[in-house]
Amino acid sequence: MNTTELTPAGELTAEELGSVHLIGIGGVGMGGLARLLLTRGVPVSGSELREWPALAALRALGGTVHMSHVPENLDGVDTVVYSTAIPQDHLELVEARRRGLRIMHRSEALAAAMTGRQTIAVAGTHGKTTTTSIMTVILQHAGQDPSFVIGGEISEAGSNGHHGTGPHFVAEADESDKTFLIYRPHVSIITNIEADHLNNWGDLAGLKAGFLEFAELTDADGFVVTCADDPGTQDLIGSLRAQGKTVWTYGESAGADLRISDVVSTVSGVRYRASLDGQELGEVKLALPGRHMGLNSAAAVLTALRLGLPLDKITEALESFPGVRRRFERKGIAAGVRVYDEYAYHPTSVKAALLTLREVAGDGRLLVVFQPYRVYRTRDLQAELAEGLAIADEVIVMEVFGPGEVRGPGEGGVALTAAIDLPAERKVFVPDWEDVPAEVLRRSRPGDVVVTMGAPPISLMGDELLAALAGSAAEE
Repeated sequence: MNTTELTPAGELTAEELGSVHLIGIGGVGMGGLARLLLTRGVPVSGSELREWPALAALRALGGTVHMSHVPENLDGVDTVVYSTAIPQDHLELVEARRRGLRIMHRSEALAAAMTGRQTIAVAGTHGKTTTTSIMTVILQHAGQDPSFVIGGEISEAGSNGHHGTGPHFVAEADESDKTFLIYRPHVSIITNIEADHLNNWGDLAGLKAGFLEFAELTDADGFVVTCADDPGTQDLIGSLRAQGKTVWTYGESAGADLRISDVVSTVSGVRYRASLDGQELGEVKLALPGRHMGLNSAAAVLTALRLGLPLDKITEALESFPGVRRRFERKGIAAGVRVYDEYAYHPTSVKAALLTLREVAGDGRLLVVFQPYRVYRTRDLQAELAEGLAIADEVIVMEVFGPGEVRGPGEGGVALTAAIDLPAERKVFVPDWEDVPAEVLRRSRPGDVVVTMGAPPISLMGDELLAALAGSAAEE
């Protein structure tokens, strides 16, 4: 996608969009935008072909959801919003052009909603959703009532979008399709930079240049926050400071502005000691396990402190943080088997999640149901993905989820399964969705942890596994 064709933030407001129609309104990103617009009082409709869990809440907020894609859905609509996943020849896009309606990419509509607010944009290869969620909860605890759009729902709150009365707007900034380059943040957070989405960026150097361009768009009176430990951010830090940009860093590195130490991760969560500019802040606790979660929280802590928020409100928010759906989300337990769901699909995220889940499994075994996301990523990072999946005791690999992509000879789930360094009896390729529950039943036993991991559709699998496990227990 050519972002030069998109409208930068600040040229429109959400109200000026009129009645908004979102194609594919059930997706997490579109659903969050819909929530934001609805709570702001903007008329919203959308179209879907599947009854996603978020749709009931959107209807309750006053949204109209059409369970079909037909031209009549655009009656009375002023603006049609699409995402990168929607093809340009989609029936409703074609009809919108014919009618002369305003057509916007999701990022453009989000930028319009940011107008007049201090935007905190969270970017990075990993940790965007968790960091954005923690930042939002900190601002809420400090009484700021931020607006936000998140790529996942804050657990218990059940929300991934809201129009607040406060000065801040917190949002994920997506580098995958380059659309993060249309935002004009007051604060830019970059959690890390690793090779991903190279189908759009060409190579790692191109990706790094994109992140640098994103950071350069930060307000002159704002600042950039990034990780001092991450190899991918080092050149960016130097380049920005050479330009006179304000850059604050966090991490375990000695030179970090917010330095964390004595990091301890257990089943009950992660904790660490923190110091800012050499001054001790005390212990920080997050009720989610994993060292990577600790780093995500540190990004939000540093940002909040530089915004002048009180430390006690920050630590209170972290201790109460309930987590994010699809990020280390416990779905339930049945037949003595604990079932989790996890969004990880990049090798680094897969490894971090599985190492944490192995801690949770304790004396039990760890079984993974993995649905790879995108053919190009599965092909290009196959060795790294296989290495991460081998952390588990048993692996069930589904076929790659890659809308619009074509698998070449030897690509996909079969090849990935073969590359996993586990004995043949402990790994299996199961291409058909309906066959997965039976395979999990065959392989699992009480005390085990089963995690569904990967592409967005797999989030719907957990409930089916719990039902199958409960049914098998009832039959015994």
